[in-house]
Amino acid sequence: MSVPSAPLDFDPKALMDAMAAQGAGGLKLPPPVFVDMETEVRDYRPGPGDDKIGASMTARFPVLERYQNPMGVMQGGMVAAAVDGVIGPLSYLVAPPSVTAQLLVTYLAPATEGTEYVEVEARLVSRAGRQLVFDATVTAPDGAEIAVARATQTIVRRGPSKDSAA
Repeated sequence: MSVPSAPLDFDPKALMDAMAAQGAGGLKLPPPVFVDMETEVRDYRPGPGDDKIGASMTARFPVLERYQNPMGVMQGGMVAAAVDGVIGPLSYLVAPPSVTAQLLVTYLAPATEGTEYVEVEARLVSRAGRQLVFDATVTAPDGAEIAVARATQTIVRRGPSKDSAA
């Protein structure tokens, strides 16, 4: 199955199928957190070379009341969850399977009650051995930066599946 390369022909089901083909088969796709956070994947670009450096994914997350802290802004942990919710699937598309080893989020501005959604764009910036490094930017609809993040993913070795022959 081909993976979409531009927003105009983007098909979220094709993205999930591509993740399954890259080693995410047997996992819950879409991830339950995608459903809970009402994730809208907007774009995926696979990256130009074999190392897939530059691969990117963009998704939107509504700023829902249940995600707000007592001050009426999107809870920082929910912003981090949105970042992780984009980097995780992107990591499966560039080097499956992998897990988050480190996530650093720097908050720049609040996503207030009046903010309809935040958009997260994540990009693979480096890979060395089993380590992948991603940068992400979280923006409001007006383009204001809400947060920036850097994540390190570690490619894991999966054991034989239950379905494989002995």
